[in-house]
Amino acid sequence: MTEQFDAIVVGAGQAGPSLAARLAGQGNKVALIERKLLGGTCVNTGCTPTKTMVASAYVAHMAGRAADYGVTLGGPVGVDMAAVKSRKDGIVEASRSGLHDWLTGTDNLTLIEGHARFIADHTITVDGRTLEAPRIFLNVGGRAVIPDYPGIDEIEILTNSSILELTDVPRHLVVVGGGYIGLEFAQMFARFGSKVTIVERGDRLLKREDEDASQTATEILAGEGIDIRLNADCIAFSRSEHGPVVKVDCSEGAPAITGSHVLVAIGRQPNTDDLGLEATGIATDDRGHILTNERLETSVKGVWAVGDCNGRGAFTHTAYNDYEIVSDNLEGADRSVEARTDAYALYTDPPLGRAGMTVTEAKKRDHRVLVGKRPMTRVSRAKEKGESAGYMKVVVDADTSRIIGGAIFGVGGDEAIHVLIDAIQSGMAYTDLKNTMHIHPTVSELIPTILGELKEA
Repeated sequence: MTEQFDAIVVGAGQAGPSLAARLAGQGNKVALIERKLLGGTCVNTGCTPTKTMVASAYVAHMAGRAADYGVTLGGPVGVDMAAVKSRKDGIVEASRSGLHDWLTGTDNLTLIEGHARFIADHTITVDGRTLEAPRIFLNVGGRAVIPDYPGIDEIEILTNSSILELTDVPRHLVVVGGGYIGLEFAQMFARFGSKVTIVERGDRLLKREDEDASQTATEILAGEGIDIRLNADCIAFSRSEHGPVVKVDCSEGAPAITGSHVLVAIGRQPNTDDLGLEATGIATDDRGHILTNERLETSVKGVWAVGDCNGRGAFTHTAYNDYEIVSDNLEGADRSVEARTDAYALYTDPPLGRAGMTVTEAKKRDHRVLVGKRPMTRVSRAKEKGESAGYMKVVVDADTSRIIGGAIFGVGGDEAIHVLIDAIQSGMAYTDLKNTMHIHPTVSELIPTILGELKEA
């Protein structure tokens, strides 16, 4: 027997629950299917647990710096990793249980646990049940890429998910990957007390950013005792009596590193390979991302893809914005994913807040670029907090005077960047923001000052 619904939502990440609840609130009969944990990556293995642990690592780091602020502690700083994990687990469980209570208490919404697979364009099976709906929304998320490096099956590796379950501080954590996830975990565990080595195949960290971001990240991490091995063009793994061995074959330094734990953080892939898409006309790219138009409609009428699986941004905020775009369009709006401003943050300490285009991207798109920049050593708030690493940068189109990008790599950067996100999204001329009065002492107050010091790049 086939169960009929007005809408089926597959995946309870950041877009799925809100979408399902909104549709149900309009009187639609809705099924929300989740095969594992409510909340998806963000709640379970992403933002919520990692930023909770980053907070613990920050406290440990600042306790070690107490004397810099004239504060005396009673003894050496210690880290109870089991207690760190317990705190993290409690916050995650509270988020997940709250989501469960909301969804199960929503009229017209049926929450189904199990693995969804298509058997036709608008027909899905879940553990023996068959469901059908004229509208289907895919929010299936993504997972860590496990590379086919030689010897990887010979050792036990950690991913961004499994590393969260550690109850002891690793003696020596080797992080393979110099991107956002790798750097956050590298600094976190260094502050917990691990020896940490980052192994990156490229010639610098944070390859998608301008070189000043890579240099700043390198200086911050190296300053905390983290070893960084670049140009590791022959990564391979093996076992030894002392622990897992990572072959790096770099131009400088030892050709191999023996650690106690290995975290592989080289990217993410969409959870679309076991969704039964071959039984449908839903098109994907060569990485498995579901192809959509600017309204997030797939190649099959009545099927949408939102969140990480569509390849349009692997972030909680992009997934939620996908939900808003789809929902508003269903109610008669005409919103496009192409209209939003790219924005994200790297949650090292200090964080990097990013908006719009980098200088490199702007030049590739033939913009004539003006840049304003200031080191955080010249930002009063940063100096007063004793956290003056990093810089602030604004990118302006010289011909239109519009702000088109920015980076704030420093204390409060993940918050202050929203000034630039709003300016870019609204098409604001830099002169309007330059003449705005901001509050002292803050990080944001320097943005108008920087806009008064633009130089051609």
